[in-house]
Amino acid sequence: MRPFVPLIQLCNRRQILTLNQTNFSRYIKANMSTSTQDLGKPSDPYKEANLQKDVPLDEKVQDLGTFVEKCKFCMMATRIASSGLIVSRCMALAGKENNGVDFIFHANTESGKLDDLKSDSDINLGFLNSSGEWASISGKADVVTDREQIKKWYSESLKAWMGDLEDGKHDGGPEDPRICLIKVKAVTAQYATSRKGLIGSAVEFAKGVAAGNPPQLNKLRHLDEEEINQWRSK
Repeated sequence: MRPFVPLIQLCNRRQILTLNQTNFSRYIKANMSTSTQDLGKPSDPYKEANLQKDVPLDEKVQDLGTFVEKCKFCMMATRIASSGLIVSRCMALAGKENNGVDFIFHANTESGKLDDLKSDSDINLGFLNSSGEWASISGKADVVTDREQIKKWYSESLKAWMGDLEDGKHDGGPEDPRICLIKVKAVTAQYATSRKGLIGSAVEFAKGVAAGNPPQLNKLRHLDEEEINQWRSK
């Protein structure tokens, strides 16, 4: 490994140091190496032990859909236009479309997340349960205000969230102009669900600790854009 060069030495004192993420990553790769590079072993043993590569597409999609439906609630992440920061909020899944790879949520047209989506449609949905199983879905969001679509996915529970402003219009009903839909078109997804029950997982974990080997606890799977588009078009 080449000697580590202090970052400040790379710059002329008369120049302003400006590093974007790409340049910083190149610098780190050029000047540092990880402790596992020369061992001939996976640098991420957990992923190597749990990643399932040869799983039929229908099984991967259906298992993802089952997990998402059981969770129901997710953290929806968007980017704030004014600052570029990522912000998340809890959202309840209202439904799925296109063979289960596109996701629908109710929203209020006056909420900040719609302002975020106007400037950047990139979105992430993070599902998690109390057992540590999770799913991360990245995609593109579309805000829908069509009344027929809203009526199709309308739920009486929206009255509790929207409230009745007592003007005969903003009452939380299906004609309330504040109600809209956020439709998320999945681009990629990855998720991890348990291979075994709670006791079985605890036993496997204990074995891993004793042997110093990552236990096979989860079914770690990935759906790329090509796979999702293939399933969507079926």
